[in-house]
Amino acid sequence: MDQKMFCFQCEQTAGCSGCTGKAGVCGKSADTANLQDQLTSALIGLAKATYNNVKTEKTDKLILEGLFTTVTNVSFNDETLKLLIDRVNQEKREIAPGCVSCPSPCANGDQYSMDQIWSADEDIRSLKSLILFGIRGMAAYAYHAMVLGYTDPEVNQFFYKALFALGENWGMEQLLPVVMETGAVNLKCMELLDKANTETFGTPAPVQVPLTVEKGPFIVITGHDLYDLKLLLEQTEGKGINIYTHGEMLPAHAYPQLKKYSHLKGNFGTAWQNQQKEFANLPAPILFTTNCLMPVKESYKDRVFTTEVVSYPEMVHIGENKDFTPVIEKALELGGYKQDTVFTGINGGNTVTTGFGHGTVLSVAGQVVEAVKAGAIRHFFLVGGCDGARPGRNYYTEFVKQTPADTVILTLACGKYRFNDLDLGEIGGLPRLMDMGQCNDAYSAIKVAIALAEAFQCDVNELPLSMVLSWYEQKAVCILLTLLHLGIKNIRLGPTLPAFVSPNVLNFLVENYGISPITTPKEDLKAILGE
Repeated sequence: MDQKMFCFQCEQTAGCSGCTGKAGVCGKSADTANLQDQLTSALIGLAKATYNNVKTEKTDKLILEGLFTTVTNVSFNDETLKLLIDRVNQEKREIAPGCVSCPSPCANGDQYSMDQIWSADEDIRSLKSLILFGIRGMAAYAYHAMVLGYTDPEVNQFFYKALFALGENWGMEQLLPVVMETGAVNLKCMELLDKANTETFGTPAPVQVPLTVEKGPFIVITGHDLYDLKLLLEQTEGKGINIYTHGEMLPAHAYPQLKKYSHLKGNFGTAWQNQQKEFANLPAPILFTTNCLMPVKESYKDRVFTTEVVSYPEMVHIGENKDFTPVIEKALELGGYKQDTVFTGINGGNTVTTGFGHGTVLSVAGQVVEAVKAGAIRHFFLVGGCDGARPGRNYYTEFVKQTPADTVILTLACGKYRFNDLDLGEIGGLPRLMDMGQCNDAYSAIKVAIALAEAFQCDVNELPLSMVLSWYEQKAVCILLTLLHLGIKNIRLGPTLPAFVSPNVLNFLVENYGISPITTPKEDLKAILGE
């Protein structure tokens, strides 16, 4: 009998309701989806086992790895999922050995079934989905910080609390506080990762990044893990191989300890969902470090390498030893382009800029405040989030193009590839378009908003600041929950609203936070600016 699946954790879900057939729109098979559900069930069981038993650092790492693995576009490999499930179950047996032979079985020893969530009352399902998808996104951030040696006991402990809540038969009044706490803890998690990145790689500074690929051997590195990039740069130094970032790795160019490597040359490609076209016949290997992997096409499957939790059948995986020799050898074998090759962004631009994190923006906060007081800057727009392939994504390009010349656009995450090659000019010596970094650098946007509110002695919601966000997967969910935790209101969200948010939960968000779906750029701009 053919396997069936249920998955609605990302924006591209079939029919805006859920992928339920033999495969998801993302390319994940029903077998893979069901194994990821089994992994989540095992993680819930592990969390419950720690209720009366002592966990270890190994348990913490396994919780993060397991949750991260279930983020959209991370793993398509059934075999690695099975191995991870076995590791989780083995960890449960080690920390709670008595559960196996206990004569009085309890709920803490049961294997939880995810069908209990997917078939629950729609409001319960909605709140549990917000918690589950939120901690999946947050686990990715906590994992990146952990790799750099930074952990937070409060953040780690919350994963257990949230997983425990998922396995309980709780009502809305018990689940809603956990939803909001997910946003609160994710703020601490993003702060932790920001600290890990800046203390390890330095404070980001603005930089213009070329999109031209120079002749000769090169490697494209994609994902989010800056430490993997550092190791790759170290291992390729002096070997005549250039390194190009892709997707969410673009902000790496802004960090002093990374851009000091002269062979970190530029950025290749546009949005992550264009990779199947842009990687076709690429004369270079591609290293995937985190999510954003799409099903690999025949035209470039011999050039794809994975590391960390990313896994795809038959692809060469770089293990914990982080020996990138196979990637390096493939780069030398393929040889790269015979001459410098010019590429452009989606709108035809030849360069993109990045590096406007909170360290940079707050260093000129006085200049920004004066520009607002003088009327040179009328409004700030934060236009960012995850990108995707669904029709309607051009909304964000058109929105940015239509913003008045006396407004500033802050952006972050991969949604910026829709417009980050546009030249929007300057205001008082400041660029109108400022890329603040990766999705987790929403922390920078929050820091800037709070600082501006303090400077103007007002509430954040009273600032001339509007958030127009795109969502695709679970990292966007935890960031949205963080914004709600901070009380930030009147967020415009699109291109569709999440399928897992029930009508009652949506009404709650609309009534309490003013969240609204995007309409058209012209209409939304008129409403925001009061025109």
